[in-house]
Amino acid sequence: MTVLVVSVFLGTYLATSLVPAILVGAGLVVVTRAPLVQPRGNVRLRTDEQSEAVVESFTGPTPPVLVFQWGIADEITAEDGAVTYRLTYLLGLRSVEVTVDTRTVRVPSGERQVELEVTVGGQPWSTYVATVETKDSKTIVEYEYTTNRRFGLRRLPQRYVATRYRDEALRAQGYVVVGRDEQYSIAA
Repeated sequence: MTVLVVSVFLGTYLATSLVPAILVGAGLVVVTRAPLVQPRGNVRLRTDEQSEAVVESFTGPTPPVLVFQWGIADEITAEDGAVTYRLTYLLGLRSVEVTVDTRTVRVPSGERQVELEVTVGGQPWSTYVATVETKDSKTIVEYEYTTNRRFGLRRLPQRYVATRYRDEALRAQGYVVVGRDEQYSIAA
């Protein structure tokens, strides 16, 4: 994203002069940082594990759908039904705490439902609601995720990389992605 902003800035400078280039560059920086995109979606998984084991994995300290958070965490702590992942980045200069609160209920049809509420630095981030059921000796997990905030365009490269590897990360944990439906709403 930075390369794009710098390229457009330099192109504007070469085509016009410094003042329009500064205005275009400032506008691009604002647009890339402005919270515009809000992803959400539904995913259907299949596994050979028993439904109780799947519920335990979703309610445990390392839920399969949050592999990119706990997988790179420097420290994982669990207390009072909440799990906190401490992540450092920028060569250890910055850190953030990702907290996951978990609730489990049994829905009227007998299926188990697990809700994961994720906060980052104390601010709401996203919510995952997973329904676990057994069909034809396979365990089916359907989960819906929604973000509780909007993201700037500068997060799209990070989202692209996560999209590239998430099915593989789930497969490594014993889950096969049967279906996926993603949507991105854009703020007006």
